[in-house]
Amino acid sequence: MASDNSKTISLNKYISESGVCSRREADKIIDAHRVTINGLVAKKGNRVAEGDMVEIDGKPLKGKEAPIYLAFNKPPGITCTGDKDVDDNIIDFIDYPKRIFYVGRIDKYSQGLIFLTNDGDVVNKILRAGNQHEKEYLVTVNKPVTHSFIQNMANGVPILDTRTNRCFVQKESNYTFRIILTQGLNRQIRRMCEYFGYHVTKLIRLRIMHIELGDLPEGEWRNFSKLEVNKLMQLVANSENLSQKMKLQKTKGKRPK
Repeated sequence: MASDNSKTISLNKYISESGVCSRREADKIIDAHRVTINGLVAKKGNRVAEGDMVEIDGKPLKGKEAPIYLAFNKPPGITCTGDKDVDDNIIDFIDYPKRIFYVGRIDKYSQGLIFLTNDGDVVNKILRAGNQHEKEYLVTVNKPVTHSFIQNMANGVPILDTRTNRCFVQKESNYTFRIILTQGLNRQIRRMCEYFGYHVTKLIRLRIMHIELGDLPEGEWRNFSKLEVNKLMQLVANSENLSQKMKLQKTKGKRPK
């Protein structure tokens, strides 16, 4: 295993770029001692150089495949999981001919836009904490939407032992409102509404970052356009730089031990 970092790539990134799984999932595979480099059991932190033989469960890892980026209009009732034992899982529903995995999730009873890709590096960058990527939703509730409800939702709501960030909320009709989040708390919008005595009857994700659901039919998917892919690469690069800057600022604020 080469030690010249300038000519190597981290093992988890190498695995994710091959399209097998995300970096996070790659770390789990490595921890389970299922990965070898040149016949030796690999550890997290190992690096791969050109010419190294990487195997998972004894099978050589194929080279990096052409990147796939899909926008999918998830119907209600489809579960965001790669577990094939779960009925109506998203991977079986799409039945894409190549291995792909979803980015983030929306709950089973919600619908709308979700990304799927074989690019584990992009998955990691999008999901990385602190990236603050926007997600826009149209929400229908069981009671009339009032001015005070909109204001309270926008100012932050105490749920899950924290308080949600301030966000954009706009009334669309008597029973619907639009909301833009940069957080991804579990069932966040439903919990926020429940705090004020509202029940969500329909929840549609309209946009993630710059990608819009548009008129994509329910249950259908499309490929990102070239412009959308280029913009995605810019956004994840900028958010990664911001995340690194925030880490440096935190480090500078610590006293040396």
